[in-house]
Amino acid sequence: MSAFTRRSFLGAAGAAAIGLAAGPAARADTGTPVRVPVTREDHRAIVIGSGFGGGVASLRLAQAGVPVLLLERGMRWPTGPNAQTFPSASNPDKRILWYRSAKRLFGEQLDLEPYTGLLEAVSGDNMTALCAAGVGGGSLVYQGMSLQPAEDVFHTQFPAELDWATMNRVHYPRVANMLQLAVAPDQLIDSPNYLAARVFAERARAAGLPVSKIPMPIDWNYALDELAGKMIPSYTNGAGALGVNNGGKHSVDVTYIAAAEATGRVEVRALHHVTDIERAADGRWTLHVDRIDTTGAVLENLILTTNALIMAAGSLNTTKLLVRAAAKGQIPDMPDGLGGNWGTNADRIYVWTDMRESLGSPQGGPVVYGSLNWSDPAAAATVIQASIPPLSLDPHSTVLVGYGVSSSRGRFDYVSGADDAVLRWPGDGDAAIQDSRIGPLVQAIAGPGSTLTDTNALVPSTWHPLGGAAMGSVCDLDGRVLGQRGLYVLDGALIPGNCAACNPSMTIAAVAERALDNLVTQDVGSLI
Repeated sequence: MSAFTRRSFLGAAGAAAIGLAAGPAARADTGTPVRVPVTREDHRAIVIGSGFGGGVASLRLAQAGVPVLLLERGMRWPTGPNAQTFPSASNPDKRILWYRSAKRLFGEQLDLEPYTGLLEAVSGDNMTALCAAGVGGGSLVYQGMSLQPAEDVFHTQFPAELDWATMNRVHYPRVANMLQLAVAPDQLIDSPNYLAARVFAERARAAGLPVSKIPMPIDWNYALDELAGKMIPSYTNGAGALGVNNGGKHSVDVTYIAAAEATGRVEVRALHHVTDIERAADGRWTLHVDRIDTTGAVLENLILTTNALIMAAGSLNTTKLLVRAAAKGQIPDMPDGLGGNWGTNADRIYVWTDMRESLGSPQGGPVVYGSLNWSDPAAAATVIQASIPPLSLDPHSTVLVGYGVSSSRGRFDYVSGADDAVLRWPGDGDAAIQDSRIGPLVQAIAGPGSTLTDTNALVPSTWHPLGGAAMGSVCDLDGRVLGQRGLYVLDGALIPGNCAACNPSMTIAAVAERALDNLVTQDVGSLI
């Protein structure tokens, strides 16, 4: 394989994990001021962001009778059989990048025209963190692994007061029901397209490791219909790495947000980018919002006011907005812990190559099996196999993804010269769990004679940024920002840096469900 071909393959297989590094930003503005209309509005409750936290908050407040304005900077991404909505990791175009993101993708410099695309990379010291833009947030692009932490592992990362027993009985099952979780049927797994999943399971069992099917928010009948030739492949050839075109994926936009809109009390405004927040003299919250087109050009400025502001823009953008507002005096007296307790969930992505054995091409996905190594709570780690995007050759390769418990933490600091909050991550962050558990587990599964390419060693990155406005140091367990009446955080920023050897989606949603149970009882009618 030539150097260029191998580099391109590694980029596609890592699904942007090694390529969205620091580089020139794509911006729609030309520096020439343009006069646009200014609109002022007042709303009872405003939610910023439409991922798991924003979806839960909007639905549960609406069901409690509260009218909600939900602001989302990105677009809607509608899906359905044979749709071509999402970009391809193998052949990226402008749809892949948020117009203010870095332009270096898959190890290549891409000269893309500005567009309100799916992914934004936030580059800082020793780390590039990725987040999504679009109605549905991170659920649009996540693979869908929906894992609930075991109780003893949960308590290594979360306060005991969070009450795992109640969440296990009430909130995790509620999320599972909303997302319609299901494991892949054997009929699908036994097909030629899922050879890599079967080899992974065989190798893991041979190494003495546990293997289980991973619950996914997917109607697997769509994948079976693809095999039957009823749809263009999207699941069964790995093409869904950056969104599943055919539908059947129960992402937040088609579950929580659709249900919220159906109440008649939630207004979703896409392509509304919040640029600043501040606390007014009367204690209410003021938002400065740009209504933009798909190039990022500003069409209208909005100044919105509310008594109740719920931050759900994701760990990166919620934290950046709050750190910037605090540093500039727009929100005085923020907790000292703001910006801290930030972590990567100890993400690790490998390309596993074994030239002695075919792993299949094309490879069905997104995810079927995982190895949950949780017997030691202090060293719990998970490894799953994920499909590679469609390629024109058989690379004898597939993707392994690991994450585990970790105490490594970084922070966001305000830099006045850039007028931005900048990520600081220690150079040896997550090394303990990587060296002692994740790395050895991956080696054991791959076995002797295989080659493992650690994409994080090439460019440290995470698809699961967590913390920045974490419970305990910045917020209470229900997301109320300490000392800030009517300000809430209900997204990944609330999670203290690590999700207990699980990908974070289930826990972010379950924590938000728990919080909304309390907020509806205690705050609606007074603060909200």
